[in-house]
Amino acid sequence: MGITEKKELKEKLILESAIKLFTEKGFHATKMEEVSKGAKISKGLTYFYFKNKEDLYMAVTKKGFEELKDVFRDILRSKGKSGLEMITALVNGYFDFTRTQRMYYDAILNFMGIMRLYVDENLRSQIDPLILESEHFQRLLEIHHDVAKIGVQLISHGIKDGSMRPDLQPTITFYTVWTMMIGFERLSGPVAYEKKEIKINSENWRLGFIRLLHDMLKGTIQAQRAQVVQGSLF
Repeated sequence: MGITEKKELKEKLILESAIKLFTEKGFHATKMEEVSKGAKISKGLTYFYFKNKEDLYMAVTKKGFEELKDVFRDILRSKGKSGLEMITALVNGYFDFTRTQRMYYDAILNFMGIMRLYVDENLRSQIDPLILESEHFQRLLEIHHDVAKIGVQLISHGIKDGSMRPDLQPTITFYTVWTMMIGFERLSGPVAYEKKEIKINSENWRLGFIRLLHDMLKGTIQAQRAQVVQGSLF
């Protein structure tokens, strides 16, 4: 095994240990000593590959974006589906990802929160300096839009094949759909809570969400009556 292969193996072992601990204990409760112990690698070598826990978490976040990108890419590569069918598959795949890859998804949402501060020079100072110094954070700045780029392609495909309205602007439309998916996931807990006053079945809500999304993307009679509003939204 060459030097590069050994380095990649050690990084992989450290990441796997970190992911396991972050999932079980959360970021704040996890210590680097525990990560190195789980990876069966010395603490010093762990710090050689990842400067600190913040750097390690950014590496895990990058892995999370890569995993989510694979979900999007598999759908884009599927054969014989219209753009609308691909978006439906994307919604279901996205929700499955948020449920089965909880730690990755939380890391992605955390990064989105960091970016809200990063893009505003007046707020950037609120970000932990260790995060800003992380090489993995710098890499995330370059790749975090890759997921959305695939989503935009799916919308463009739907417009081209006629399964979606021709007046949609692909980029704005996809980011609107992604916002809706994030909102759906964020509200899934409150909606599922038994003592809530508003009664709604989670599964029916999911089906209703998809039907409403279809109406928005295809353009129903009701939607066409509000054409001016839609034009400003999409």
